[in-house]
Amino acid sequence: MRQTAISIATDGPGLYEFTGRAEAFVRDAGAGEGLLTVFVRHTSCSLLIQENADPDVRRDLDEFFRRLVPRSDDPSMRWIVHTTEGPDDMPAHIKAALTQVSVGIPVAGGRLALGTWQGLYLFEHRDRPHRREVVLHLSS
Repeated sequence: MRQTAISIATDGPGLYEFTGRAEAFVRDAGAGEGLLTVFVRHTSCSLLIQENADPDVRRDLDEFFRRLVPRSDDPSMRWIVHTTEGPDDMPAHIKAALTQVSVGIPVAGGRLALGTWQGLYLFEHRDRPHRREVVLHLSS
């Protein structure tokens, strides 16, 4: 078993790939087979395994979630009560609730068993820059 925390800087909404950092952690651990559990320690961002070949996929996902859950100052969101931290805060919590804060990725032959076009992303839901903490836990 091995564990570390990494920091991911964001500059607003969008998907931030960190596959390489997770792969480096697994490689440095010298694991043959196991399970990498990835957990984000925040309630207004999430994790995704998604296509990493075409950047249009990331843009379209970001736009989809922006349309699905607009900011609380949008007329359709007047029902929101939690607005203390700004009009992007409660929508960010909703987006995080609709996605996931933890993912498990098998490790085989010392490598993440991701598909050819799969990458690991932090999905930032807040408008302003943040520094997000992600825990990587490798069990064998």
